[in-house]
Amino acid sequence: MTARGIVIAIGEWNAHEWADAVHAADPSRRLWLWPDVGDAADIGYALVWRPPAGVFARLRNLRAVFSLGAGVDHLVFRDDLPDVPIVRVVDADLTQRMVEWVVLQVLMHHRRQRTYDAQQRARQWHELEQPAAREVRVGIMGMGVLGRAAAAVLVGLGFDVAGWSRRPSTAPGVRDFHGAAELGAFLARTDILVSLLPLTRETRGILNMGLLRQLARDGKLGGPVLINAGRGGLQVEADIVAALHAGVLAGASLDVFETEPLPAESPLWGREDVVITPHCAAASTAVALVPGMMRQIATFEAGGALANVVDRGAGY
Repeated sequence: MTARGIVIAIGEWNAHEWADAVHAADPSRRLWLWPDVGDAADIGYALVWRPPAGVFARLRNLRAVFSLGAGVDHLVFRDDLPDVPIVRVVDADLTQRMVEWVVLQVLMHHRRQRTYDAQQRARQWHELEQPAAREVRVGIMGMGVLGRAAAAVLVGLGFDVAGWSRRPSTAPGVRDFHGAAELGAFLARTDILVSLLPLTRETRGILNMGLLRQLARDGKLGGPVLINAGRGGLQVEADIVAALHAGVLAGASLDVFETEPLPAESPLWGREDVVITPHCAAASTAVALVPGMMRQIATFEAGGALANVVDRGAGY
């Protein structure tokens, strides 16, 4: 008999919330919460986020693994990953949440909101010079589903938007840069750098001083800005702090960090030119994501193909 059951292994998240959503979508499926899996013979699917060690060793009839977050680096770098499809979450709700966060951060830096916040605390009334959106060059690293969606809104607001990816991409109103050979030209025309890259062996630590020094120095904002909602492993935080201190960066918005939660001793906390949010830009919610995953499983069992399967060679 083909395994149809589901196990949920999601570390520190509330597993019962996800179990309730699975049961609501398909009450007929047997469901286990790790580590309570019995002999695991009927488990065909694993819904995971940073699953504990030893999860996959017991799932001998596993057919597919679903990552419950946008990133899959918590899976693809594991030595015990089974030889079954790994499915990324691509969902309209998650995409919308990320777009909201990215656009909010771009507008906060564009409209000098942090400076106005400081002026309010000091009871100062002083209007700052404000460039038009068309005069500000936004560059998005990572033109996947999230990058293209954010670019579309920023283009609609009038920003001069470009995208950079490993391979060519097309998006209305967005200038395309791709590959290592075009990265320098992309950075040189960027005032606000938005990173939505996946974490791979090639991208780990890419947001370092060498890259930040290549950003545009002639922009209307008085200096370039870094926005990272991709993965914490993309950034070298010591370099970001040094770049802010030296004026290489004028500001930053960070939702992800090398160590999470961000340690209390991190110098990023005390900087008024840095916006810090606790990895919440595109929070995964069971009620939004589970129905789509259950539809995927039903299609798969009917002989169809799984969508958004991870390319293990590429790492995303």
